Formats: sequence, structure tokens, C-alpha cells
Amino acid sequence: MPRNPARALVAPALSAAALLSVSSCALAGQEQAAPPPVSVPASQSPAAAPTLTEAQARDALVTETDLGESWVPTRGFATWREAMLKATAEPAECGALLDALYADEIFGPDATARAAVGLDDEWGGAQLRYQVVAHRPDALDQALRRLAELPERCGSFTAAAAGGPLSVEVGAVDLPEIGDARQALRIVVGAVSEYEDAPRLTLDVAAVRVGDDAIAVTNGSLGEVPSDATLTAVELGTSRLEEVRKRGRAEV
Repeated sequence: MPRNPARALVAPALSAAALLSVSSCALAGQEQAAPPPVSVPASQSPAAAPTLTEAQARDALVTETDLGESWVPTRGFATWREAMLKATAEPAECGALLDALYADEIFGPDATARAAVGLDDEWGGAQLRYQVVAHRPDALDQALRRLAELPERCGSFTAAAAGGPLSVEVGAVDLPEIGDARQALRIVVGAVSEYEDAPRLTLDVAAVRVGDDAIAVTNGSLGEVPSDATLTAVELGTSRLEEVRKRGRAEV
């Protein structure tokens, strides 16, 4: 069945052509678990908005309707999360990356998740997770800088998982000039095996700061990752967060 694109992309920075291509096996599945250099400009948001309420943070979420016909609310964490992200690695910062991906803590454990949603692509098997988080702007920017350094520091490394060794590759991806600061990565995790059909996970990771709030997006699959959905979530989510913050200031 042909895929309906999430929407016409106004910026090709995170299109499939701009991302690394990847081949993978056809394994997929869902666990029935509980449901669901860096661009840091000197200028900050015009004025600090009050802390978002939970309702305001939910207004900044994306939905399955935003991403297209094939997307539905998640039925649980993808099985690859446990099999391919729960792993240890050296040096420590490379292991910390896997820990952050596994725990959904792209901005670190001290950032407060205000709202989150998980969405599944029923046609392609991808799972997208989107969060609105709050933290100090300097702490958010520090997290973005760490992400920016990872392709150089952890461009290629080996991790140890319960199912055996994993090879991990980390590359930088450009994002449009949105928000106050932003960073994106493409991460490929593969089982070390002599067989060509060994599991291979591809994960888009994107983070954008807007004042003292931010969005974090991960979109992963054992097949082809729909990067148009990643870009839609990032651009639309940033726009919604900016609008929610403006409304919050107007109501004060």
C-alpha cells in the first residue's frame, strides 16, 4: 500500500535523502508494556514564559493525525528498545547515550517531562516518541552540545547487550533553523553477526529548545525510518510549543 507523506516538507534538511540509508531485517513487534557542530545562538527567547501547566504542555504534543494515515497511538514500547538499547558501552559517554535513549531522557535525568506521546507506524513498523520537557536554558543547551559532540566522540563503538555484542554508529543530521537551539542525530545499532539478516535498528533523534522548554523526538525502526514523520514532529511540535508559550505569557 503506498504511503501518504506526513505533509509536504518545507525544508529538506531531515528528508530521507539527507539521512543515511540503512537496510534491516523484517523483525518487528510491540511489548505490551505500560502505554505510552550544535546550533546554539547567543540570543534567547524574547521573554521568559511561566512554567507550562500539564494542559499547556499537552497542547504542544503532536498526534497521529499530524503524521499521516498509517500512524496510530502506541500499544506499548517496541521490542527493540529492550533488545538493542539496554546495553553497556565504553567510553562512559557512549554508554550514557544508550542509557538516555533507553530511558527517554535525551535532555538528561534532571529535565522534567511535562507531556509525552508514543505513536506507531502500522505500515512500516516504526515507533515515534515525542516529549515536552522543562529545564534551565543553560542546562538544555549543555545537553544539546553533548549531542553535537557524539558523532566525533562516539561515531563508532561496540556495546554489550543481553543478546550479544552490538555495533553502534552515530552521525549528525541538520535541522531547519527552528527554536532557540537544536540538534539531531541518526543512530544505527546492529547485532554483530555473520548473518546478513541480523537485526539492525535505525533511530532518528531530534531535540529543540524553546526558552526553558524543549521537545525531544525519537523515531526508530528495524526497517526504514520515515524521516518525513521525524521532521513533521519536530517542526510542528516546535511551532506549537512556541504558540503555547506565547499564550501563557499573554495570560499572565
